[in-house]
Amino acid sequence: MRLPKPNKIISEKYVAGLSLFKGKQSKIKLSANESALGPSPKAIKEYLKVSKSFKRYPDSDGTFLRKILSKKFKLDSDRIILGSGSDQIFELICKAFLKKGDEVIVPEYSFIIYRIYSKMCGAKIIYAKENNFTISIENILKKVTSKTKIVFLANPNNPTGTFITKKQITKLRKKLRSNILLVVDDAYFEYVKLQKYSPGLNLFKNHKNVVMTRTFSKIYGLAGLRIGWGYSSKNIINALNKIKPPFNVGRPALFAASAAVRDSVWLNKEIKHVNRWNKIFFKQFEKMGINTNKTHANFVLLNFDKVKINSKKVFNSLANSGILVRRMDPYGIKNSLRVTIGKNNENKKFISKMRNIFNV
Repeated sequence: MRLPKPNKIISEKYVAGLSLFKGKQSKIKLSANESALGPSPKAIKEYLKVSKSFKRYPDSDGTFLRKILSKKFKLDSDRIILGSGSDQIFELICKAFLKKGDEVIVPEYSFIIYRIYSKMCGAKIIYAKENNFTISIENILKKVTSKTKIVFLANPNNPTGTFITKKQITKLRKKLRSNILLVVDDAYFEYVKLQKYSPGLNLFKNHKNVVMTRTFSKIYGLAGLRIGWGYSSKNIINALNKIKPPFNVGRPALFAASAAVRDSVWLNKEIKHVNRWNKIFFKQFEKMGINTNKTHANFVLLNFDKVKINSKKVFNSLANSGILVRRMDPYGIKNSLRVTIGKNNENKKFISKMRNIFNV
């Protein structure tokens, strides 16, 4: 019997942050960069309200949410596209702009999903080396060839937590050929409170060859509802809308996101919490002799090269006590772990366990 054969797709599979270890639900999950405090109570209220009408299809264009976003960020609502998470926007970009033989440049340590979708479209991934876990625009520019079609980067970057300045990223766009699409992932921009930093949306909203993406999965605490959005020129957004699936964002996500984005009090509470624990984590890891950088996101990257215990042993010790963090092997960062900042009690238990592991 002859059966249908799927296309051969040469790409790694995305491995999500674990929720289970040895078949058991973890007590403390610090593996997926999820919100520490969870969604705004106003978002939860809207979700419960809309639960009475789940039989209805959502507005396929998300008109109401796009208008709210356009008002809050002073944007043209016709240039906003909604996705089932911002990763769906990346998928649409790759489908719309890439073909076999094209090249896509990504930083050495960057969100894996960029290269997964690029490879699925037949593109070749070109890695630009980083300087001390920070994106190097000089190294990106060195990798540009006549085949370069897209440059993907997150700022701040995942999984390193570092950022590049507004001067650097502006220079990158200026130096790239105009027909190379720059995609700037603003997933963690809210946590950065420095004068020299500016999110992609602020810098490039009037550019015709940049796509900026944002997500409700991180600071807004709506990861389980899968909703994100992108902003670009009308030509690019029209191209993405042609291949966007109908009803790609559900009603609960649209309503919850509409409430969440308007609750600035809750947003600032989350930012304050994360930035306070960032400082605490940095000091604690210094005492343990663990290498880390001053992160500008809701997670920290830990390297164990200068201590006697390796990342695998640390991961297993934490996991056996019910605390899950993120292995960095899929990202190519050896002997390292990424840890999400959680609630107060979760962070305290994590630090206590780490101190126990390292006898500090």
